[in-house]
Amino acid sequence: MQVDLNADLGEGGANDAALLQLVSSANIACGVHAGDASTMLSCVREALRRGVAIGAHPSFPDRQNFGRTAMQLPPESVYVCVLYQIGALAAIVHAQGGTLRHVKPHGMLYNQAADDPQLADAIAKAVYDADPGLLLVGLAGSALIEAGERYGLATRQEVFADRGYLPNGRLVPRGEPGALVHDEETALAQTLEMVLHGRVKSINGEYTRVQVQTVCLHGDGEQALLFARRLREAFAGHGVRVSAS
Repeated sequence: MQVDLNADLGEGGANDAALLQLVSSANIACGVHAGDASTMLSCVREALRRGVAIGAHPSFPDRQNFGRTAMQLPPESVYVCVLYQIGALAAIVHAQGGTLRHVKPHGMLYNQAADDPQLADAIAKAVYDADPGLLLVGLAGSALIEAGERYGLATRQEVFADRGYLPNGRLVPRGEPGALVHDEETALAQTLEMVLHGRVKSINGEYTRVQVQTVCLHGDGEQALLFARRLREAFAGHGVRVSAS
């Protein structure tokens, strides 16, 4: 059994370099919701040194709220904003002798695209137009995955180690009870349940099916590094290989 382990990096967290020793994919902020050109360059160099797959982590233009504000923008505005961010990171990766591998939207852009086909289409079109060889990462079973498939993109269905789930397989919105899984043991058990058995217990106690191709570990939490190590140990103990390929 094999799974990709990814982390959102370049967002100002102190654990980026250490996490790049443990994850197989890195989603690097493109300077809109967080980070800047220098941060992007630093993350890219370290990821290449570690052999970690590099992805763009584009956001709504909402730096003041870390990309977590719901926005209703015209599809063309979303398209060009995402295309711009992909292009910026791709140029840095190329200049360092690497190749951009995937795109994973950030924050509210990601969450809204899970249920908004028009928004999902704008993102998928931007990814396709930037490079049809890029992978599109989205919430498992979401409209974003469907949009990527319509454009002929390879997709990766994602689950979250430290987020609560609704009965329909969507994430509990941030700010609502159960949105974040703070207990490390609970998060570890939830992740293994998803990877090994393809299901997750929702906040109402019922199980819902999920397809797992990549697991997101948030890199900005206080215990992110310790949890990443424990997750790798747990995967190894269950014969799960961590790889982006």
